[in-house]
Amino acid sequence: MPAHDEPLLTVDAHGQVVGWSVAAEHLFGRTAAHVLGTSVFEVVGSLARGRAWRIVPLVREPRERTWGVWQYEDKAEGSAGGGDKDLLGLGEAILDAVFTQADVGLHFLDPQLRVVRVNPSAIGIRGISLENVIGLPAMEAYASLGMRIDESMLREVLVSGRPARDVLLRSRPPADPDREHVFSVSVYRVRNAAGRTLGLVATTVDVTARERAQARLRLLHRAREMIGRTLDVERTARELVDVTVPAFADSAVVTLTDAVLQGKAPELAALNGEMLLRCAAAGSTRADHPPPPTGSTLLPALFGPKLPLSVTTLPAEGAHPGSAPYGPRLVAPLSARGQIFGAVAFERRRGGEPFTPGDVDLAKSITTRTASSLENALRFTREHIVMTSLQSWPIGQERQTQRAAEIAQRCRPGGSGAGSWFDALPLPGARVALVVGQVERPGLSAVATMSRLRTAVQALTTLDLDPHELLARLHSTVLRLAREQKSLQGSIDEPTVHCTIAIHDPVSGRLDAARAGRSLFAIVRPDGTMDAAPLPMGPLLGGDGPPFACTSLVLPEGSTVCLASPAATREQGPTRRSLAAALAHPDHGPQQMADDVQHLLAPDRVLLVARTRHLPPDEVAQWNVPPELQSAGPAREQTQTRLQEWGLDIASSTAELVVSELVTNAIRYGAPPITLRLIRGETTLTCEIDDAALAAPHPRHAKATDEGGRGLHICATLAESWGVRYREDGKTVWAELDSRTTGPDAG
Repeated sequence: MPAHDEPLLTVDAHGQVVGWSVAAEHLFGRTAAHVLGTSVFEVVGSLARGRAWRIVPLVREPRERTWGVWQYEDKAEGSAGGGDKDLLGLGEAILDAVFTQADVGLHFLDPQLRVVRVNPSAIGIRGISLENVIGLPAMEAYASLGMRIDESMLREVLVSGRPARDVLLRSRPPADPDREHVFSVSVYRVRNAAGRTLGLVATTVDVTARERAQARLRLLHRAREMIGRTLDVERTARELVDVTVPAFADSAVVTLTDAVLQGKAPELAALNGEMLLRCAAAGSTRADHPPPPTGSTLLPALFGPKLPLSVTTLPAEGAHPGSAPYGPRLVAPLSARGQIFGAVAFERRRGGEPFTPGDVDLAKSITTRTASSLENALRFTREHIVMTSLQSWPIGQERQTQRAAEIAQRCRPGGSGAGSWFDALPLPGARVALVVGQVERPGLSAVATMSRLRTAVQALTTLDLDPHELLARLHSTVLRLAREQKSLQGSIDEPTVHCTIAIHDPVSGRLDAARAGRSLFAIVRPDGTMDAAPLPMGPLLGGDGPPFACTSLVLPEGSTVCLASPAATREQGPTRRSLAAALAHPDHGPQQMADDVQHLLAPDRVLLVARTRHLPPDEVAQWNVPPELQSAGPAREQTQTRLQEWGLDIASSTAELVVSELVTNAIRYGAPPITLRLIRGETTLTCEIDDAALAAPHPRHAKATDEGGRGLHICATLAESWGVRYREDGKTVWAELDSRTTGPDAG
């Protein structure tokens, strides 16, 4: 029996020392740090002394056999030698135990790299004939296995003594010629007690399962990195093919339903698995079996009897008589949350390795990832369609707008849903409002907010507010939308908005403008001089709020006003020099200027370029009205005369009555100076009365016995529309008559 329960040293199947006891340190004078992991054949040759040895297989580690080495105190129980002879006996005993009992392949090569000994595991398991390898050079002996032995590596180990560990070699062994195996080879030098090199010991372990598992993990990692990067349905299908061919299969065909390809919601998974599928992407390494063309409808035979609802393997067979036969196949649905997007079919060449359970698990992981990416891409596609439809609006060039300015509009697409918008809105008195805005934080919610704000701007302009007051009202609207969004969606990102509003009056040439945020705003005068910053940047709507920067300018006819939504950063926007180079050309028309500025903008930004116009003198009539009630009569006469000169098809009595009531109201309740202005339109007549009082007129409901109080009520009844706009020094009450409703022949 051994003198100690613990062995002096432990050796594994690769011939390495894996255990070194304290007794071994005292006996041999070497610490575990210097011995562990070293080839036993080198350790044995350098021991100081020894006696009798016992080598016993250990069963404590069933997955990899190890051997324990004990020393007997009584020489009679062991071999009766001593010194170097005993040490040689130990080395031979260990070598013999490892070679006869190890589960791994062991090969002993002499200094000339000829095969001297091969253990039974290497012979029986791999189908190697002993007669065909013993005595042959290692490179020649293993060439029949398809193994390329690196002779330089073997000689390096032989000369230097540094082991070569875990060198991977691939071959198709005679015992399993249809399947490629991967072997891990480790090579160690063997020396005797005198230090003479005896040769090399090479261990071979079949690590095919390990390498395949690692290859599947690498492929899965690549799939997670490569699939779903583009948020595009067809490109996602293409990415699936690129990842799996040829790493997983020799060919792959990805099919999608017509609904998914059209950007619609996917279908629910049908119990019978029958639905129309079209090829979205395909790839193959087989010249005799080309993939189907993209867009083609595929035969059901590709997926077996019916479309499977889970990952399924199919046997190798022919698709139909006369066609190229199928190799091993694996088909899988592309589905998520009960919705099916399509299916994918993987195929390996005929005679290739069949798909294993590990391959099935890998295919399930990859297709699940792809289905999730398709769902994200489809959701993005639908949202992109909504955003595009909301943002792809042309400005209607109404005749009244064209009278005030010649407008060019541009939208540089980008697809991120930046929430940019522009508008050119006609206002009473032949004026036009130019609006450019952008919601921060792009996305579908930004586009929705933009759409609601655009509607709010159009509604607020009917109130005839100055631009800075209009921005203040719009700021309150943004705050209300933020509260709604936070309460309904729990969002903490409250929207903020850039917005610039400019109102041009073609009668006076006056431009009133206000700015929230940092939208681009520039003015070019007819002489070519440019003001790139007529207004400083102001706080964002939904941010710090009023007051907003505002200004009033009188522009000569032919001036150009340029408005654009801002870039995400100042670095992305146009520089002042590049903007001046594009705009400072008064001989260029608005369309050409817009083309020159558009390429300076960041994606998803919009641009308005407006060339101002003044109304001709023969389209405007204006008189000073004395603050006397008798002034109403001359005002009616002047109106009748002007209507005859203009030839407007508007009932003279209607126009005279409206003018009379406006003038009388201004004399009674207003303050001098009082001015009457008539503006001719193509089918309209705008009557305006200015006075210096800031009191707001409002219609009264007069009693039957009252002699007055019906002026504004009469105007509201006879006119197409009416309203009041305020200035710092007074107000303007206006009414618009339309020949289509107030003409001599109107209803």
